[in-house]
Amino acid sequence: MQKKFVTNLALLLFLNLLIKGFYILVIEVGVQNRVGTESFGTYFALLNFSFLLNILLDVGITNFNNKNIAQNNHLLSKHFSSIVVLKLLLACAYLFISLGIGLVIGYDMRLMKLFLYLGLNQFLISFVLYLRSNLAGLHLFKTDSAMSVLDRGFMILFCGFLLWSSWAPAHFDVMLFVYAQTASYVVQALIVFFIVLRKAEFLRLKWDYPFALMILKKSFPFAVLVLLMTFYNRIDTVMLERMLPDGAQQCGVYASAYRILDATNMVAFLFAGLLLPMFAKMLKLQQPVEDMVKLATSLLIVPAIIIAVGSFTFRTEIMDKLYHDHVIESAAVFGKLMFCFVAISTTYIFGTLLTANGNLKEMNIMACSGIIINILLNVLLIPKFKATGSAYASLTTQFLTAMAQVFMVQYIFRFRMNLRFLIALLIFGGLVFVIFSYSQQLLPNWIMALGTGTAVAFATAFAFRLISIKGLVNIMKFG
Repeated sequence: MQKKFVTNLALLLFLNLLIKGFYILVIEVGVQNRVGTESFGTYFALLNFSFLLNILLDVGITNFNNKNIAQNNHLLSKHFSSIVVLKLLLACAYLFISLGIGLVIGYDMRLMKLFLYLGLNQFLISFVLYLRSNLAGLHLFKTDSAMSVLDRGFMILFCGFLLWSSWAPAHFDVMLFVYAQTASYVVQALIVFFIVLRKAEFLRLKWDYPFALMILKKSFPFAVLVLLMTFYNRIDTVMLERMLPDGAQQCGVYASAYRILDATNMVAFLFAGLLLPMFAKMLKLQQPVEDMVKLATSLLIVPAIIIAVGSFTFRTEIMDKLYHDHVIESAAVFGKLMFCFVAISTTYIFGTLLTANGNLKEMNIMACSGIIINILLNVLLIPKFKATGSAYASLTTQFLTAMAQVFMVQYIFRFRMNLRFLIALLIFGGLVFVIFSYSQQLLPNWIMALGTGTAVAFATAFAFRLISIKGLVNIMKFG
């Protein structure tokens, strides 16, 4: 199981760093520089608002299905048709409620049109995630890895044409960007649908009310958890846009800083997508999961620390390289936000284990506390510090909820306290700050300094045995 985890994680990382990294750091940056900080900030605020109600599209079906199919492969053929119909009905409810709320809070027709297409995109994303949960549940990880980057591949083609082709329209605005996203999601959804269709072997769609009711009841705890976690992850920009006179511009600044965190977060999310069915199957077979948790921690937390500290050290240089406007403001937010990646990575390991084990009541209490903390901090900090205030609120919330999940796992699973590993991780974190600080001072070129610091930091991780070459080789060799 560990061998399968590492090999498929390597494939996922390669595809996502190559394709999604290019999309986020080249295409999205190009779009924001073309349309301007304020226009992109409006788009970013509406995008995050569409995420807040995203749970209506899924109500926990995807997480439930991932765990269920991993433990009972034969249920795919039985459940697939009815769940597809249920997803279509939920999409109608989501669009109706979302647009209604948009009208109530005062969006004009221009914003409503943008919001409509963003809502349609959310449905397509949710539908693809459900389809891919079947692939992950069947342990078809290589196919799932390829499908995970398909949408970004098409976006690179479509948006690249719109940004740089001599045949593209002279005027480029946010709506063109959203149209390109919609086209990409449609193509991806059709391809993944027909792949899963072959595995499910069903001939027609059918509506089964008792089955739908049963699925909704079983998936409801997952739905509540996703809703709560989405709120404390996405509410920041919605509050920024509504609370400040220059809210759209501040959202644009926050979006500039958030972009690299979003790129790294996608990799961590895929990491969790591999862990959930593996944890679910291991727990069903009553296999010990402690070694898998330690392996996942080594492979995700150590790089997260290096990325966070490196980004903080070279925050101004990175923002200046990417953007034309508001570089200093974006750098201040970026340096703080990137430390969220350490907390988010922790959540993707320990929260995934708790979810696979069915500890949803505890997770929901934690997430509800996270919402309260995040909203209160945003209310206090946004008027004074603007986008930087939201960064402080997000950082505090992410670390508090991550630590809560670590303590819950320790309490429920009674893992042996590995003091050597924990102390080594803390010392390593301090050394990484020193490494990047010296590399910044000693080397004249910041890109060379960042690369050298990263290489030395990884070498230090191996020296501290936080990442064991021998252990990885044994996993690959013996499984």
